[in-house]
Amino acid sequence: MNRKRFWKLGMREFNTQYFDVDKKGDLLVREGNNQYNLRYLAEKFGTPLEVVFPFILEERLEDLLDLFNAQIKALKYRGRFSYHYPMKVNQNKEVVMPLVSEGANLETGSANELWLVKRLWEQATFNPKIKILCNGPKTDKYIRLIDELQHRGLSVMPIIEGPNEVGVFGQSRYDIGVRLDIPPQVTVDSRWDKQVDRFGFSESELLHLGRMRNLKILHYHVGSQIEKQADILQPLRYALKVFTKLKKINPTLDTIDIGGGMPIPYDRKVGYSVANLAGQMLRMMKKFADRNGIPHPNLTVEWGRYIVAPAQVTIYKVIDSKAIAKGTAKKWYVIDGSFMNDLLDTWAIHQKWHVLPTAHLESKKLVKTWLAGSSCDSDDKYTGQNSYVLLPDFDPSSTAEPLYVTFLDSGAYQDPLASHHCLLSSPAKIIAENGHIIVARKRETAEEVGKLFGW
Repeated sequence: MNRKRFWKLGMREFNTQYFDVDKKGDLLVREGNNQYNLRYLAEKFGTPLEVVFPFILEERLEDLLDLFNAQIKALKYRGRFSYHYPMKVNQNKEVVMPLVSEGANLETGSANELWLVKRLWEQATFNPKIKILCNGPKTDKYIRLIDELQHRGLSVMPIIEGPNEVGVFGQSRYDIGVRLDIPPQVTVDSRWDKQVDRFGFSESELLHLGRMRNLKILHYHVGSQIEKQADILQPLRYALKVFTKLKKINPTLDTIDIGGGMPIPYDRKVGYSVANLAGQMLRMMKKFADRNGIPHPNLTVEWGRYIVAPAQVTIYKVIDSKAIAKGTAKKWYVIDGSFMNDLLDTWAIHQKWHVLPTAHLESKKLVKTWLAGSSCDSDDKYTGQNSYVLLPDFDPSSTAEPLYVTFLDSGAYQDPLASHHCLLSSPAKIIAENGHIIVARKRETAEEVGKLFGW
C-alpha cells in the first residue's frame, strides 16, 4: 500500500504537500529540511494539542499574491490586487503576525479586533502603511476607535453597512467603502443564508444614497466554502454592473472587495484551480471596464479560511473503544477532548474533516469508527465523511501503546468559537517554526477554567 497516497498526503491539490510518513509509519510535517513528528509532539506536550505552522501561512499568502500579480501582468490588467486578512477567522497573534509579515492587510469586524490593531500599531509592530478595513455593525465604541486611528494617521477605512453609518461616515474626509447586498436571485451555493441577510444595501438603495465623499470600495460577501467557481463569478458580474452605475455618482470609487468564500478541500475532493479563477475574474473585470470606459478596478479579497485553515492541526488521544452493535461503523473511539468545545463546526455546521492516525499509518488492519468527545453530550461526536472514520484497529485495554488521531485544517474559526462545555479545558497550543517549538498556550487548569465562570 502506498501510505502517502492512501492517506492523501503530499498532494498540493489537497493542501497536504507539507505532510509525509516516515519509515515507522509516523505522521510528519516538513518545513524545508526541518521536520516535525506529530506523534512525538503529542507524547511530549500531551493531548488535546493544537499545532500551528506559521510557515504554511506564509507560503499560502505568498503564493496567492504571486499568482494574482502574475495574472495581472500577463493580462495587462491596470488595476491592483490586495489581500485583507479577516481577523474573525483566527485572531491569535501567532496567526496574524506571520500574515502581516508577508504583506497582508487586515479586516476587522468589531471594536475589540480594531483595538488589537491599535495596540500592535502603537508598539511599532506594523508598517504604518498597512491598510485596515472595518466591517461589521459600528457601535459607538467602534466609531470612536475608527475616528481616533484615522486622526492619528493609520489607514482605517470603514465599510458602511447600514443607514446610521451613512450619517456617520458618508461625508468623511477619510476614505470609506460601502457594502452591496447581492440579491437572492443571484443564487450562490454556500454557507450563507441569503433569506435573512441583513448586511449592506440593495442596488437601488445604494444609488439613492447620492454622492459620498471619498468613496473608494464597493464591498460584498456571498458566503463561505463556495464550492463552484461559477458561484464566485456570478456575484462579481452583478457587482460590476452596480460598480459602474455607482462610479458615475462617485468618481472616487476604484476598488471591488469580493469578501471571503474561497473553499478548503476538507473532504479531499479536487475543486477548481485558484489560478484559473483569478484569470477568469480579472478577464471579466477588464472586459467589463473596457466596454464601459472606466479604469480597471482594483481587486481585494478576504479569503481567510483558505489561507489559515491548513496551517493548524488538532491531535487527540483515544482513551477508550466500544463495539457498535448496529451501524456503519464497528467501534466507538472516545477521545480525550471535545468536538463541541475544540472543533465546534463539527457540531454547529456538521463540518467534515480529514482525519488520520498520528502513527501506525502503515497499519493494514483498519476499522470503521465513530469518534466521541469527552463531554456528557450525545452530540459531541464525529462520524466521518462517509459515515465512518477509517483508523487502525485499537483496544486500549489490551495494548500499552496509545493511539493518537490528527484532524487537519483546524486553523480557521475553531479557536474563536471554542467553548468550555462540561468545564473541559481548551487544548494546549504549540507553534512549530524554524525547527523550534514554542508553547503558545498551556493546558488550562481546573482553577483557570473555573475562574471564567466566577469560581
